[in-house]
Amino acid sequence: MAIKGKKSQKKPNRKEIVSVKSKKKNDILSESDMEDEELEQQQSINSDEGGDSGSELSLDGDDTYARDVLGGNDYEVKGSGSDSELDSGSDSELDSGSDSDRDPQAESAAIDRESAIVQQEGQDELQLNIKEQPDEFRLPTQEELEEEACGPPDLTGLQQRIKEIVRILSNFSSLRQEGATRKQYIEQLKLDLGSYYGYNEFLISSFVEMFPPVELMELIEAFEKPRPITLRTNTLKTRRRDLAGVLLNRGINLDPLSKWSKVGLVVYDHQVPYGATPEYMAGHYMVQSASSFLPVMALAPQEKERIVDMAASPGGKTTYIAALMKNTGIIYANEMKEKRLSKLTSNLQRLGVTNTVVCSYDGKELPKVLGHNTADRVLLDAPCSGTGVISKDESVKTSKNAIDVQNFSRLQKELILAAIDMVDANSKSGGYVVYSTCSLMVIENEDVIDYALKKRDVKLVPCGLDFGRPGFVRFRERRFHPSLEKTRRFYPHVHNMDGFFVAKLKKMSNSKGVPGTYSEVQEEEEEVEEGSEIMEEEIPQQKQKKEVLRKEKKNSNDASLKRKKQEEKPATFEKRKKYKPPPREEISKAREEKREALREAKKKTKSSIKKR
Repeated sequence: MAIKGKKSQKKPNRKEIVSVKSKKKNDILSESDMEDEELEQQQSINSDEGGDSGSELSLDGDDTYARDVLGGNDYEVKGSGSDSELDSGSDSELDSGSDSDRDPQAESAAIDRESAIVQQEGQDELQLNIKEQPDEFRLPTQEELEEEACGPPDLTGLQQRIKEIVRILSNFSSLRQEGATRKQYIEQLKLDLGSYYGYNEFLISSFVEMFPPVELMELIEAFEKPRPITLRTNTLKTRRRDLAGVLLNRGINLDPLSKWSKVGLVVYDHQVPYGATPEYMAGHYMVQSASSFLPVMALAPQEKERIVDMAASPGGKTTYIAALMKNTGIIYANEMKEKRLSKLTSNLQRLGVTNTVVCSYDGKELPKVLGHNTADRVLLDAPCSGTGVISKDESVKTSKNAIDVQNFSRLQKELILAAIDMVDANSKSGGYVVYSTCSLMVIENEDVIDYALKKRDVKLVPCGLDFGRPGFVRFRERRFHPSLEKTRRFYPHVHNMDGFFVAKLKKMSNSKGVPGTYSEVQEEEEEVEEGSEIMEEEIPQQKQKKEVLRKEKKNSNDASLKRKKQEEKPATFEKRKKYKPPPREEISKAREEKREALREAKKKTKSSIKKR
């Protein structure tokens, strides 16, 4: 009955609710005003009387005021709200009655429905993303490539595709696309690398042939970063320890280069320009790349020797040779381009080199100038395509092509023969030629050394360098001398220096003939390579060969019998008739006839041309 009575009560109107709340606010405000007046009166009395009692009263008054304000705020919070809250919130509370009248099952069902809808939408979005970006990488079609060519390059897309192709090529048998060949992936990789990094087709295809995909990416990324700045200490004027201390005090942060060099320093950062310090001007050091130390170390010049540097400018290697020789002996520093002679001479003077003669000749003509078999050691840092120093000169990416590399290779072969001809094989301490390039191309490195081994009596010897990769003995269809393993290759992504090639040759004799040892080794290699093919063809041809041999034996026996019979007969000698030349009249007539025939032929050709 009580519940029914509660339900039968009248619902209060909106105006009544507002009026009740306004009355509560007025009562609260009036009470607060009354308390304020009382507090003022008490404060005035306390101010007259003074003492500790006033402070206590004021504190009590503050506490009561704070309680009233907090209570008023509570009332205001409960009664405050916009008209929308009054319409929706208060009416709904009154309509619904108490919280116990709500249906919790309906509310939980509604919450479950909402969560199910949100979960379904998330799954749909996930499915769409999966369809847009499938797990299996697929090569782009011709139409997609044409669309990419028309629009601006998508660098992020290219980079992602390059990574996927490299990943697939590293495990091609299990990750490849059905129906796609390795050649298709490699061709696509060439196109993407060329467009992303800016290489021409020839250069990127050459690198793809030389390196596996993962190492290729490491090499190309290394070319995009600069190599460390290195200095070479001039031991003619100072020591490395003293130089490092002075430069550290000047604000140049550096360390020793590595264990393989006793004179190198690597610069990390600098507060002053390292190419304009007083020590630089005084010739205490030379700014020189770490890779250019290597040919001089391989040459290993000795004191009081006669040495030729065929391509000397700007003088880094020449001054290093002079320092190792302690300014003894004699060095011929040759530079064909006259414009570069000023740099060479200025560096020689700055570093205090006194045992060097500077000349300007074509390297191919040096043996005629300096003489054959006159030098103890020769250094040939040959002009090349520069494919190992792309980090210094990015124009190499697009400027070099197959014709340029072929021309460099032809020039290098001529220069290395000239270098070998200048070296004296009978030298007590020397007889060596060091060949180096800043190129990675096989045609400029291993191919040139293999050519020299064929044309001159020389052999390869160890370079004396503890690091570096051995040269190629086989590259695609080419086969080189097995001793080319003694040459050394240096890569930026492995050794953190410019790409370089170094080979050291020992001259065995002063003759220019082709050595027999090399031809014999080549014949043995060819026999081994072709042995399998010959063995396959040999079995069906053995019977035919045997029959041919039997016939040859019969013919040879018959011929020997005939010779015996002729030997038994007495030998009869016939006198040879002397040759009598024809008379001059006949010779002159024959010449005139030939001339007339030629004239008539010319007339016929002219008449036929006019008719046409």
